[in-house]
Amino acid sequence: MRKRMVIGWWVGLLAALSMLPGCGVDDSLDPDAPVTLTMWHNFGGDLQRTMDELIDEFNGTVGAERGIIVSVEAISSSAELQDALAMVLNGDPGAPAMPDITTAYPKTAVHFQARGLLADLDAHFTQKELADYVPAFLEEGRLGDGGLYVFPFAKSTEILFVNQTLFDRFAAATGVTMDCFASFEGIARAAARYYEWTDQATPQTPGDGNQFFSADSWVNLAQAAMIQQGTTLFSGESLVLDNSAYTRIWENSWAPSVKGGFAVYDGYSSDLSKTGDIVSSTGSSAGILFYGDTVTYADGLIEPVKYSVLPFPVMVGADKVAVQRGNGFMVSKSDENRETAASVFLAWFTEPAQNMRFVSQTGYLPVTREAFETYMPRAIDDASNPYIRQMLQTVTTMSQEYEFFITPSFEAFDAISKDYEEQYKAIMLEERGAYLDGDPVDQASSLTKFIERMRR
Repeated sequence: MRKRMVIGWWVGLLAALSMLPGCGVDDSLDPDAPVTLTMWHNFGGDLQRTMDELIDEFNGTVGAERGIIVSVEAISSSAELQDALAMVLNGDPGAPAMPDITTAYPKTAVHFQARGLLADLDAHFTQKELADYVPAFLEEGRLGDGGLYVFPFAKSTEILFVNQTLFDRFAAATGVTMDCFASFEGIARAAARYYEWTDQATPQTPGDGNQFFSADSWVNLAQAAMIQQGTTLFSGESLVLDNSAYTRIWENSWAPSVKGGFAVYDGYSSDLSKTGDIVSSTGSSAGILFYGDTVTYADGLIEPVKYSVLPFPVMVGADKVAVQRGNGFMVSKSDENRETAASVFLAWFTEPAQNMRFVSQTGYLPVTREAFETYMPRAIDDASNPYIRQMLQTVTTMSQEYEFFITPSFEAFDAISKDYEEQYKAIMLEERGAYLDGDPVDQASSLTKFIERMRR
């Protein structure tokens, strides 16, 4: 085993050297006068340990050969890192110096790029080198003038989580099959049936049925469903809701949300799943480990359960499309030496062997074609956690059968998305309350009300 590990280490090193910018040769880098690059990232737990191991390995191998030292200067939560970057961007008193490399989402990087603070990484990679990466993952990092300002290293998509234990009971009693999870329409029908079935279980308390489905992001669901139908939720920097494609989405969400079946909730769907309040949910593949393997009910009963991990649902008759998202590395604009050194590290870190070590025990996806084609099958076989194995199998299938889309990267996107979520949930909860009170509710008028609110 030790011999195999040593051989594997040398193979990985040689492969990494072969893909470094400039074919592994750059006279501007001097191992006798190493460049120290500062880095910020937002990884904790196992990911932090893996990141530490990889950085130590880089510094001791390729870094030592080329004259590069990567020094992690700050490890923060996503929110704390975002706050620190905002201080840098705004030039706040006491703001830290901008790091050479930091993890960032494109929606954050776009502000830095607009002020000329980022290195265009196209200048440090050849077209042949970039062709090794999944095109959609690179595309997300192209901002403003089309330059590559956010380099991908780990991505996620949205998948469907199903509490198989709860669903099997429902299926045995009603005849509903797993086929319902293939489409949004099927989920909506199953949700109505599930609410009815659970409501009938307590005839002494009418109207207390259980929810069947929830989405971590209703705006992501809408974006995906619109693109599946051949159109988009956004036109430029504006929402487009007054059309037949969006009406179809509303039709499949309104009734189960208002009359029972869909949970409209401020929080992650995994919270509801862990208490048995829902059977299924869409969310990030990177959230796989948050679901656990037990359910704790309101009366304190704890039950072991099994989950199934399925591809993202598709509108009936539409194209298979799902979101791809995730942060990447942005590199501070500085001098040729520092930018080149940073690019050497990015190339090494995203080489399949290193990249798979970082992502294989999480819900993240690797970023190169070779990793998907050659390394993913091996990672599936080696995965000790059955849910990680299911997730890897599912995202591998999706990488072959689905188109991944990227969300827009204009400055107001976050604010519009937040407003969409808030207004969507508010409308559904208002009408749910009215419905339970016996007041009249109407699908078409509720959509009109929602569109009017989003136009304000």
